[in-house]
Amino acid sequence: MAAKVKFPIDMKAYRHVILNLNDEELSDAQVKQLKKNIELARDAIVFFTAYAGVKRLGGHTGGAFDITPEMIIADSIRKGRNHIHPVIFDEAGHRVAAHYLLAAINGFMPFEDLMQYRQAFCWLPGHPEKGETPGIEFSSGRLGHMWSFVNGVALANPHQKTLIMGSDGSQQEGNNAEAARFASTNNLEVKLFIDDNNMTITGHPKEYLRGYDIEKTLQGHGINTKICNNPEDIRDLYRVMRWAILEKGTAAVVIRRKMAQGIKGIEDTTKGHDVIPKEAAIEYLKVRKYDKAINLIENAIKQKAEFKYKGSTSEFRKARDKFGKVVCEILGKMSYEERIHKVKVIDNDLAGSTGLHFIKEEFPEVYINGGIMERNNFSVAAGFGNIPSRIGITATFSAFLEMLPSEITMARYNDANVLAHFSHSGVDWMADNNCHFGINHFFADNGIAEGDITRLYFPADWHQMGAIVKEVWDDPGLKFVFSTRSPTPFILDEKGNHMFDISRGYRFKPKKDEVVREGTDGYIVTYGEMLYRCLDVVETLREEGKFVGLINKPTINKTDKAMMAKIGQAPFVLLVESQNYKTGLGIRFGTWLLEAGYSPLYQHLGVTKLGITGLWEQLNHQGLNPYAITKVVRSLLAKSKKKGRDLRNWIK
Repeated sequence: MAAKVKFPIDMKAYRHVILNLNDEELSDAQVKQLKKNIELARDAIVFFTAYAGVKRLGGHTGGAFDITPEMIIADSIRKGRNHIHPVIFDEAGHRVAAHYLLAAINGFMPFEDLMQYRQAFCWLPGHPEKGETPGIEFSSGRLGHMWSFVNGVALANPHQKTLIMGSDGSQQEGNNAEAARFASTNNLEVKLFIDDNNMTITGHPKEYLRGYDIEKTLQGHGINTKICNNPEDIRDLYRVMRWAILEKGTAAVVIRRKMAQGIKGIEDTTKGHDVIPKEAAIEYLKVRKYDKAINLIENAIKQKAEFKYKGSTSEFRKARDKFGKVVCEILGKMSYEERIHKVKVIDNDLAGSTGLHFIKEEFPEVYINGGIMERNNFSVAAGFGNIPSRIGITATFSAFLEMLPSEITMARYNDANVLAHFSHSGVDWMADNNCHFGINHFFADNGIAEGDITRLYFPADWHQMGAIVKEVWDDPGLKFVFSTRSPTPFILDEKGNHMFDISRGYRFKPKKDEVVREGTDGYIVTYGEMLYRCLDVVETLREEGKFVGLINKPTINKTDKAMMAKIGQAPFVLLVESQNYKTGLGIRFGTWLLEAGYSPLYQHLGVTKLGITGLWEQLNHQGLNPYAITKVVRSLLAKSKKKGRDLRNWIK
């Protein structure tokens, strides 16, 4: 067995500093050691986040790097018997690298484990998960959700001070306004230390949200708030943190700084939000003479799936990008006046993640960065599209659809026309793990059946994304289009042509299912990124003389009666999806078959397990890779043959 690679940054120089809040000022010795600790911690964060990034696991460097001073001071205060709640909470879960490092510093794990950040089965997911990682005692990751939870913790522990690290991104969410009012009204001992680096995924909040001022907002809710303008001055940072903790009731410190200050190439840029680029990390580490760390980064092996899928191309593309591109095609056919009258695109500070950056660049007159405010932005899009000639467009991650059912309901009651794109569906390539799983799409299909025209579309590849958006553009009502974080290959027909290519005559038909491969022994029904995996299964079985058919169901919330009649008479039907087994299409499809009068053997596969981080390994873990699906199909083939024999014997 290969020896474990040693963590390349010597953390022995890190010495715990115990701070007593009775001390108004830090001593020179305390300042010196705290500075050393902060420097070491930041160096470590740059290394192990960059190491994950080079391995294609993604991650976030800047936020964790930013909050390191207040995290270390908070930990030092926590150790000083100052009646501090033992958990330091964080409302921005993507900064988890700072918490993992602190867990290692406090002996919960060896530093070497940090080198497996975001790697499959290594239990250091992209956001903190209670009980998964030693030393991590809270779950976070969806912005705007933590503060209210912390209010409850403070309510349960009135004799302790409860600390939470805040962010100028999370503070944009509407939940935080409610949390602020509750904390202030009930005089809770909640202490907020808010990283105000004026940087989110798409830019500067103070520019795209005019008038956004965290200090004034919190003061308006009755929370005593102070500013720290130079958090690199450890004495000053301690002074203001001490004030907040000793202040009676809820108090906040707004810590103003540049994103990733001191990291050449990403300081004060949006690059700091995500994982640090390899070149910037190497330059940073080179100045500090971390040759071993640089060597590991330079020789890191990129995570790569070695699978070859039958029935689809070796070329992969991101359907989420195609969404933005096809909207640009449609907008390009309109005049300037027509565009500004008919279309508004409301972004949730995700832009490039959902394809909206193409629209921002090409047609800025219709694009609005609505900030990190999903509920508001969906409703704004609905309000704009409240008459037939207009359409409101919005986009975010599929996980955040779970925040929107009420807004969706009211948009429906107002006959709104909305085109909503939810990327990062399912679990594929989801090192961010459970909190970012997009597995409850059917929450959007929450209308009363009478007169409901809500449509949920999940294209199988780049081509079909374009075909769907073009076809449904003028349709009234709520239109939800889904895509994955991961790229997908192009689906091929039996002649080897791109099946969903409009230029080859393909036309998408809403509510109609599509035969990808005919079959006689049974059918697999699927959609989205599971189609190419199931196609591989079907092609493999054909080579063995087993003819299992394959149906693509791009309109996932409506029945196709003709297709139900076709597959309902087959020996078996297997529904495969990467949605929640408890809420997805699978729990509906069997009922639809029975209601239509058909009773083939039926089984469905979906997401049933908590995540394990990593990339494609997530689907493997769920039993949704071709090998696992093939195993289920073989079982159904055997059962259907036995059922056929039993039926014939019964008839005799």
